[in-house]
Amino acid sequence: MLKRTIILSSILASSLFANSIELNLANETIKRVAPSSIQEVLSFNSSIKNSTKSIVNISTKKRVQNKQNPMNQMFKDPFFRQFFGNQFGKNFKQDRVQKSLGSGVILSKDGYIVTNSHVVENADEVIVTFGENSKEYNAKIIGTDKDSDLAVIKIDEKNLNPIKIGKSKSLLVGDVVFAIGNPFGVGQTVTQGIISALNKNKVGINKYENFIQTDASINPGNSGGALIDSRGTLIGINSAIMTRSGGNNGVGFAIPVSMVKNIVKKLVESGKVTRGYLGVSIDDVSKELKSVYNHNEGALILNIAKDTPAFKYNLKRGDLVYKVNDQKIKDASEFSRIIGSFKPNEKITLHVERNKKDIKVQIVLGSRDSLNIVSTSSPVLQGLYLSEITNEKANMFRIQQGTKGVLITDVKAESVAEKVGFQAGDIIIQIENIEINNLDNVQVALTKYNKQQKRVYLNRYGRILVSVIK
Repeated sequence: MLKRTIILSSILASSLFANSIELNLANETIKRVAPSSIQEVLSFNSSIKNSTKSIVNISTKKRVQNKQNPMNQMFKDPFFRQFFGNQFGKNFKQDRVQKSLGSGVILSKDGYIVTNSHVVENADEVIVTFGENSKEYNAKIIGTDKDSDLAVIKIDEKNLNPIKIGKSKSLLVGDVVFAIGNPFGVGQTVTQGIISALNKNKVGINKYENFIQTDASINPGNSGGALIDSRGTLIGINSAIMTRSGGNNGVGFAIPVSMVKNIVKKLVESGKVTRGYLGVSIDDVSKELKSVYNHNEGALILNIAKDTPAFKYNLKRGDLVYKVNDQKIKDASEFSRIIGSFKPNEKITLHVERNKKDIKVQIVLGSRDSLNIVSTSSPVLQGLYLSEITNEKANMFRIQQGTKGVLITDVKAESVAEKVGFQAGDIIIQIENIEINNLDNVQVALTKYNKQQKRVYLNRYGRILVSVIK
């Protein structure tokens, strides 16, 4: 079976500041119609014409180190640097400017625009243009949320044309929809299709998935553009496609407008999204397990992490959460989304089936701010990319078998970590008084010593060094 590739147009960024926003809400009264005569031509031009004025083109620039240069790879080899020194080879590094294209949707007259977070990821410069107009606007990144793949940017312009905002609850499979964006950088384009499915999750694109699936053609560059209904009302933000060839195969995904409104307001108000945290591993109720529980739907708790709200309030392995407050839970994905929609320190009531009995558990949620700090794809400690020491990594960096710690695979160019002196190939063995054997240990250390200077102990080719970084 061929692997399906998720196509994303690139680039995300850091959050700044904002105050408030008033959304242009659409009329909630909806009437669906069909042609009544063979003399009629079905056209949506008058319905969507105004919405096209709310779609912008986004181009980004990012200066990146050319890691493909074979000389760069050679000079990173710890064995090579042992003989020629750590500074040798830096003159061979060549930076390049990476450019990317995407789309965005105007939300307010005073210049707030929503797009995908991956469109503006790590961008040094974000440029906005309108349709065929060549005038360029420098955009400020207000906030990004990688977990939902949404971001808000702002341009200094007044009297813009904000799109009308719809409601996710009104959507039905089979509704006619239009995708508006800038595919392949060819300029503004409108494609038509229907809603193929709703509430799609487990696609593997975002952490919190509740996608609208559509066969309206979505291609690279469409990311961040609008999915609208036949009234011209925004119902989703185009995010990704599934493809075998790199082109559109009629399976596209858009983030529903209900999530867009929630995330946008948080980003505009505070520049970031804070989510409630429970501390459990969960799964769906399988066919085999349905005979064991009275409730056939919900989120089954498989594990509970120590020192978390779930641990503190005595949730148990095997508990089936079938309702949060008054909202029924269909599956594990929905449970994750709902918990993530609450704020830290917010009190909620879980309706739980335990040993065939229904109980209520009141819980005060924790914060996700200190979670997911450590991953192989995101830098920590102001510029370090980390990995556990696998056999492959040990061979690549010539690490002796049995060496303990966490490997620094790369150091972000011009970062604080690079200036301090961290190097690819270094092994972190301790942070303050916490011994480091895996990424979880790093996460614990960074959480405990979050906002203070930290002593980081390194194993560099057998020598033990210590560096200090915040």
